[in-house]
Amino acid sequence: MKLNTKLNLKSDRILISAKEARLTLKTILSNAGCNKREIISVSDHLVDTSLCGMESHGLMRILEYIRQYNNGYMQVNRSATIKKNKHGGIEINGNGGIGIPTMTLAYKKGMSLANKLGISALSIRDVGHTGRHGSFADIAASQGFLTILLGGGNRQKWRQVAPFGGSKAILPTNPYCIGIPGGSRGPVILDFATSKISGGWIYAAKSAGALLPTDCIIDSKGKPSRNPDDYFNQGAILPAGEQKGYALAVIAELIGEALLGPATTECNWLLITVKANQWRSESRFKVVAEEILNELRQSPTLPNVEKVEIPGEREREHRLLSKNKIAIPIKTWTEITKLLERNKSFKERK
Repeated sequence: MKLNTKLNLKSDRILISAKEARLTLKTILSNAGCNKREIISVSDHLVDTSLCGMESHGLMRILEYIRQYNNGYMQVNRSATIKKNKHGGIEINGNGGIGIPTMTLAYKKGMSLANKLGISALSIRDVGHTGRHGSFADIAASQGFLTILLGGGNRQKWRQVAPFGGSKAILPTNPYCIGIPGGSRGPVILDFATSKISGGWIYAAKSAGALLPTDCIIDSKGKPSRNPDDYFNQGAILPAGEQKGYALAVIAELIGEALLGPATTECNWLLITVKANQWRSESRFKVVAEEILNELRQSPTLPNVEKVEIPGEREREHRLLSKNKIAIPIKTWTEITKLLERNKSFKERK
């Protein structure tokens, strides 16, 4: 099975069963003081993300989560709350906890409102890392919803990306995620950072002792680099698509801070949810969508390109072919298993 990876590894990988990975994460999260709801939500999400081949947001993220729990950046067992603000906007507040269960709640609320009204918009605030957004969008699209999610406002804490033409990290990665029902093979999912590479890939490279792809980051002097350490030493990620990715990031940052207010933990998020059958029947939509997608799939390819892909299908195919096994860099898995004992000691000190 071909891995969907951006890492240039210096060491080998180890094959871990999803069952073992899930049990390991559950033990680590339990030792960190997480309750059952949080343990299941986070561990299931990270394992499924790795099965989909997105190792930048998969198992290796537990290293960052535990570090953030331990240093107080995120709090364990914080339940999200829903309210209307004084302007009438609907806000979901994660209350400083990890963002995966909060984002799950946000998408459920967005779909519930869109079912009644046709369309809904809500904000998500004061949350830690929110995981792989494509997984939430996939579920919503499978239930007949178009969703648009974008995040920003956290540039003061997360200066990661240089503006187009700049040499200093000023912006966060300002992610976007759009999900829409597709044809016979499932939803079409667009899930990307507005930078050439997500921050997650840099953390993944660091944990695995790997190099990054070319032309993704610069060092503190503005010179191209592939070493993740150069990013952490006052380097920067470059914007995707040059001025186009930069422009998308600017819009997301304006929405995240100027529109939604100060970001407290990580990003502020705007989620728009639309019931997709308001213009055409679900069956007709599916027929036309399949016609469009099939024409794209049948496109002649460039040299050395196996096939034209549809956004979201690679992840579903990777999950199917994985046979519930995850190929993870040995160095990364070693660091994760070290947390079993290290975090047990932290729990005992608490």
